Amino acid sequence: MTRRDDVVSERVAPSPGSRTSNDQLRRFNLSMLMQILHRNGGCSRAELTRRTGLNRSTIAVLVAELVEAGLAYEGEPETVVGQIGRPSLRVHPEPRMSAITVNPEHNSVAIGLIGLGGEIIRSVRFDSSRVPSPAEAVRVAHSIVEGMRGEIEQSYDLVGVGIAVPGLVSAATGRIVNAPQLRWNDVDLATPMAQAFQLPVFIANDATVGAIAENLFGAAKGAKDLVFVDGSGSGIGGGVIIDGQPLRGTSGFAGELGHIMVNSTGARCHCGRIGCLETEVNLERLLLLLGLTRADEHELDIELGVTRDHAVLEEVRRQLGFLSIALTNLVNIFDPEVVVLGGFLGALLTVSDERLGGELKLRSMSGHSRSVVLARARLRSRRVMIGAAELAFAPLLADPLAFRRV
Repeated sequence: MTRRDDVVSERVAPSPGSRTSNDQLRRFNLSMLMQILHRNGGCSRAELTRRTGLNRSTIAVLVAELVEAGLAYEGEPETVVGQIGRPSLRVHPEPRMSAITVNPEHNSVAIGLIGLGGEIIRSVRFDSSRVPSPAEAVRVAHSIVEGMRGEIEQSYDLVGVGIAVPGLVSAATGRIVNAPQLRWNDVDLATPMAQAFQLPVFIANDATVGAIAENLFGAAKGAKDLVFVDGSGSGIGGGVIIDGQPLRGTSGFAGELGHIMVNSTGARCHCGRIGCLETEVNLERLLLLLGLTRADEHELDIELGVTRDHAVLEEVRRQLGFLSIALTNLVNIFDPEVVVLGGFLGALLTVSDERLGGELKLRSMSGHSRSVVLARARLRSRRVMIGAAELAFAPLLADPLAFRRV
């Protein structure tokens, strides 16, 4: 029988007799397996062996430990046509492990219950006629989750709360420095939210978590380097992932892509600068020409897909030109594998490809831009919830045994 300490020999050579090193490596291996299961919704033992480079007996020991800890379970083996030998058991992340997500916006608070593997178990949107205050956001979130209390206590184990806000979040303090859409400045939302739920709370910018979600489960799944640009009625934000890690910057403010200058003779932005991307590429202008007051991504797809209005198509073409300038700059700066467009920018990409003959172009100084994939966000409105849940799941994925259930 393979001893659990044998896992050490698969990775690095610890100091002789170092129990601490053995334990650290064992935890590292368990973390690696847990992340693979989470990101793929489950894998066969054979697949885990191939992905990790660990031997079959070591995988068996690690899987048994995760199952014993209540963090994974084994289901029916997968069968492959023409397969020789006994099929491998399939290992799944335990669906009980889940996170609460909160996304306050200028006219709503969205609450989610998200399971490992990026599964949205429940989603509730509380609409409001006014901008919610921080206290109201806490009260609404707690009230909605209390309504699910019976189901949660019976079927789920909460690991934390992930909050996505449309604003700047300090990496050092977790305080919301500025959220113009919400009119929040220097707000501590983590403390009252943690007191309400009695759970760890994690906060980040909504576009940043959107980038994380698209990287793990969406259009940029598996990419090491990507740029995500998201457009909404409140402006343009974004997130950058380099070598698999979100780019946060010294203070956590990296990703303010809406304020790239694209027109030196353009309109003044609310930030005080001239010709920012979000002043030239703007959902409000499109809605005005379409005769609409609001439209989600699906509705905008339909409207832009059928319109024959010359003024609308010219405005789309104009915005695509400025968007091309911004994306070209981002490609030249970050050299990504993938550029993902979310929100109404995804609708512009579709119009560009389907109706305007690929009007949206990237022009790289290196001349290699043809290799950059330009894609529309796949998760659509789900990306913020899924990405916010990743904030709460991160400690569990880093050290699974710290969250053992049994």
